[in-house]
Amino acid sequence: MSTAILEAPVSQIQNVPARQTMNSAPESPLKKLCSNCHLRDLCLPAGMTGSDMSRLDGLMFGRRKVKAGQALYHEGERFQFIYAVRSGTFKSSLTLVDGREQVSGFHMAGEQMGLDGVAQGKHASSATALEDTEVCAIPYAHLTDLAEGNFGTHVVSRLMSREIVREHSLMLLLGSMNAEERLAAFLLNLSQRLKARGYSASEFHLRMSRAEIGSYLGMTLETVSRTFSAFQQQHLLEVDKRHIRIIDLDGLTRLRDARALRDASA
Repeated sequence: MSTAILEAPVSQIQNVPARQTMNSAPESPLKKLCSNCHLRDLCLPAGMTGSDMSRLDGLMFGRRKVKAGQALYHEGERFQFIYAVRSGTFKSSLTLVDGREQVSGFHMAGEQMGLDGVAQGKHASSATALEDTEVCAIPYAHLTDLAEGNFGTHVVSRLMSREIVREHSLMLLLGSMNAEERLAAFLLNLSQRLKARGYSASEFHLRMSRAEIGSYLGMTLETVSRTFSAFQQQHLLEVDKRHIRIIDLDGLTRLRDARALRDASA
């Protein structure tokens, strides 16, 4: 797992108000190295060599714990760290002109956040914990200082490439799918990500609210709730509040791909 260099003495972990930033020195040292972290295959860029891994392991690392409802960083704050989620779930969001929140992503263990700050030196979005979480923080300045073989630049470019792919997928999702197709794609994406982490692909608990799902998918709360009910009636899902059980994975996949299949046959 990517982690952080400690720039100051380890401080006590403190409870932080929900609107307070945590953009400061990491609180506690890591006991695991990137090379033996169980999330390394999900977290680290593909193609890293043994020498690259050794250089990461040679740094002094740190972690942060972020409680549910706390912000790891806020939109407009100075960019300092790239964060890797070690446990729990975050949402990233933007504030619209009228003050409404626009959810731009959900992040779980083995995924990175904070890369939106690389271009302008400040974060373009906020990151808020949806449950009790833990992150590894990589000070960007220290990473880019690892200049030998352009190691730091190599890592950052690989991580940014992942973010570009994610944004492209979201544009396709919002631009070409109806409400049922969007929600089906969202649930299947969660299913695949959870399966990659060793969890059930067919039964899981949503950490985000229906309003947050709607914001992310460009749907109203009422449409999200109505679509969940439709999926139950079609015997695709069983829904108990935020608990989801996928009954017909193939059917949900066909629903997601319906438009592409129509376009291909047209």
